[in-house]
Amino acid sequence: FKLFSGGLNYTILYILHVCSVISRFTPEILRKGIHGDTMTENGCEYRERVLTMDTMNPNVKRVEYAVRGPIVQRAVQIERELKMGIKKPFTEVIRANIGDCHAMGQKPITFFRQVLALCSYPDLLEDGKFPEDAKSRARRILQACGGGSLGAYSTSQGIEMIRQDIARYIERRDGGITCDPDNIYLSTGASDAIVTMLKLLVSGEGMSRTGVMISIPQYPLYSATLAELGAVQISYYLDEDNCWSLDISELRRALQEAKKHCSPRALCIINPGNPTGQVQSRQCIEGVIRFAAAEKLFLMADEVYQDNVYADGCKFHSFKKVLFEMGLEYSEKVELASFHSTSKCYMGECGFRGGYMEVVNLDPEVKVQLTKLVSVRLCPPVPGQALLDVVVNPPQPDEPSYDTFIKERTDTLATLAEKANMTQEILNQVPGIKCNPVQGAMYTFPRIHLPPKAILEAKKEQTPDMFYCMKLLEETGICLVPGSGFGQRDGTYHFRMTILPPKEKLKIVLAKIKEFHQHFMAQYS
Repeated sequence: FKLFSGGLNYTILYILHVCSVISRFTPEILRKGIHGDTMTENGCEYRERVLTMDTMNPNVKRVEYAVRGPIVQRAVQIERELKMGIKKPFTEVIRANIGDCHAMGQKPITFFRQVLALCSYPDLLEDGKFPEDAKSRARRILQACGGGSLGAYSTSQGIEMIRQDIARYIERRDGGITCDPDNIYLSTGASDAIVTMLKLLVSGEGMSRTGVMISIPQYPLYSATLAELGAVQISYYLDEDNCWSLDISELRRALQEAKKHCSPRALCIINPGNPTGQVQSRQCIEGVIRFAAAEKLFLMADEVYQDNVYADGCKFHSFKKVLFEMGLEYSEKVELASFHSTSKCYMGECGFRGGYMEVVNLDPEVKVQLTKLVSVRLCPPVPGQALLDVVVNPPQPDEPSYDTFIKERTDTLATLAEKANMTQEILNQVPGIKCNPVQGAMYTFPRIHLPPKAILEAKKEQTPDMFYCMKLLEETGICLVPGSGFGQRDGTYHFRMTILPPKEKLKIVLAKIKEFHQHFMAQYS
């Protein structure tokens, strides 16, 4: 008010004076802000930020996670643009980049959701619309919860009753091999348990720094976590020409090379494979176990896709089952952590974040440390634990929900198998694309042959497969992940796509990829 009360001329002169002051001090303020000094001018304090790109944990800057990387960020922007009415050559973005089953239209299993609804709102236990077997499961779970509520913390290792149910499930799966509930750790999805185990394994500096063997291609959780922890990634390559099989001689090559600069301590296996969709044979698993025993490596078996096996002649074999059937020489020696989740298989319940880890032959003192480590986060989500319990304790033949459950489970897996076969067949019809059989899991990782002109243009700013996938997104609305985000042999290019979209939409996706690839090849030939 005082400023303007002096008239227009006074106001103009005052503003000019302020501008003059700002022009003299702004460069100094900016300089000191950048370099971390604190400055006061005209009552205003300019203080350095404590957390900057220079002061933050340098390991975090090395973390990359392609599944939700630049392609997905651009897909989100395009979705916003479509909502704003900006014209595109397509009407929707189809996200085939991530194994998010329900987001892609897969229907929840009725029994699982009934039990979760009853647990979340126990008043529904008086509702006659719910079958009695769902009610009995819900009552049993609630009785095991603090205060009879999903809203209460559980013990850090997970609800004891649920761990007992998981142990019985593993025994049935593995043909009666004993499972101790005290070796079960419930987790926030399988990812949380994997990260926890890697934290226990990583130590040392220089030549003694922990090396962890991971497959290439790999699921980027592993490379990202190793980068965050400052561990050494030891890459071993899957054999693309033999349906992404695992060759023990390649494990030996990678290990011997790594011993020159780190201390290899762990070997990670994903079976069925992500992103490659292969299913390991029992013979291969036995070879891996012998290798781990001979080289004194801790085995980590990521088995979250164990129900997702489609190809004739393929069968899931758990590492624990094979380990114990190989005899005491291995079953009492090899240290193993295996992981499972409610996010995949026929359940697809990603959002509930339910998972578990079983440890075998873990040093008792280390196990105490593991329990301490998980206790820092209090407990895994209790709704996820409840879901996990009904997954391992589904309706039985004499219960009212059994027929519906079996039909939904069978239909879901059969549809996935059909889509896996269709994906492989259609992509292999496209000149310049080679797709291995999708034996299991939820993805395909086809190789794309790119013209030299496209590779040259891409390398000005990004990797050639990123260039390809970004163009695909901009021209068709299809969101895939470039193979470089998972790792691949030098000079080869791939993309990962999920087979999860509904069958009719998947046909559209595959047709658009075919059309785009042909146009891309013609453009850059």
